[in-house]
Amino acid sequence: MTASRKDDHVRLAVAQHTDATVPHRNPRSPRPSAFDDIRFVHHALAGTDRDQVDLRTDIAGRTWQTPLYINAMTGGTPKTAQINRDLATAARETGLAIATGSMSPYLKDPTTADTFTTVRTHHPHGFVMANVNPDTTPEQARRAVGLLRADALQIHLNTVQESIMPEGDRSFGHWPTAIEAMAKAVDVPVIVKEVGFGLSGRTVARLADLGVALADVAGNGGTDFARIENGRRAHADYAYLEGWGLSTPAALLDARGRGIPLLASGGVRHPLDMARALALGAQAVGVSGPFLTTLITCGTDALIEQITTWLDHLTSLMTLLGAHRPHQLAACELEIIGDLRSRLDRPFTSFASEDTPR
Repeated sequence: MTASRKDDHVRLAVAQHTDATVPHRNPRSPRPSAFDDIRFVHHALAGTDRDQVDLRTDIAGRTWQTPLYINAMTGGTPKTAQINRDLATAARETGLAIATGSMSPYLKDPTTADTFTTVRTHHPHGFVMANVNPDTTPEQARRAVGLLRADALQIHLNTVQESIMPEGDRSFGHWPTAIEAMAKAVDVPVIVKEVGFGLSGRTVARLADLGVALADVAGNGGTDFARIENGRRAHADYAYLEGWGLSTPAALLDARGRGIPLLASGGVRHPLDMARALALGAQAVGVSGPFLTTLITCGTDALIEQITTWLDHLTSLMTLLGAHRPHQLAACELEIIGDLRSRLDRPFTSFASEDTPR
């Protein structure tokens, strides 16, 4: 069942990103996004010299060559082993960090180990993140890190996905305790991410208290796992949850200053979205669906070309904005409009009263 589900996830994720009814595959006509509510204020004399721009960024005690990384996707089946191999090859050739998909299949069946170790084999000197779910025990977390000689442990939070998944988990109350236990058990930084529904500021503050090193806000706007899991249900009766959650820009705005550094993923369509996320305070930006789609439809060389182009364009954007390093984009002036502006004007609200049962 797990193997079938993993292959289903790849097929349905690619289908979302190649849907002919959604024009986002044309880079000149990307699908609408909360990122569109962020505009850099243009200052014609702000530019710098291109050869002064340096894409390196400091993450989790290490220096990454670029502020772009390939985020968690897959593993556990022969088909996904090939995908992981090719993703790792692209990461190696472009200097990107990379996260494996959830290693639950390996923790349940060690014979699937090579579908994950191929990432380290083909990116031997890169920054590799081992991905697990919050039901993972401390001992299992250490096994996952050890198998990949991972540089960080990435824990994904996916209550919405699990709730819709026909065979999903239904018990989430122990997750904070489990996260804290894993953070104490491993000797690498722990990164907690959503799977496309966003981390609120309150959640990020709680993660900081649990010993988590970084939070990937991973908002909506990209691959929609509510839609994917609903598509696997016989009657697709959870359609009303498609689009649930916070957008990545909204999550970044809410999570700033909550005690730990932020990463951003979810709905990143092109290099300008990367620059926007960095300007909102993210230290690096992760991409999954668009890169997976390029790999599946066009091959590894095309993915390498796409990543290389994105990095070249990011360098150009930083040059015209006068940012010598990625973190300096956070000093750029921004105009925030539309729905995202309302997030600034109207904080999240609870309507509970003192008389509400708790």
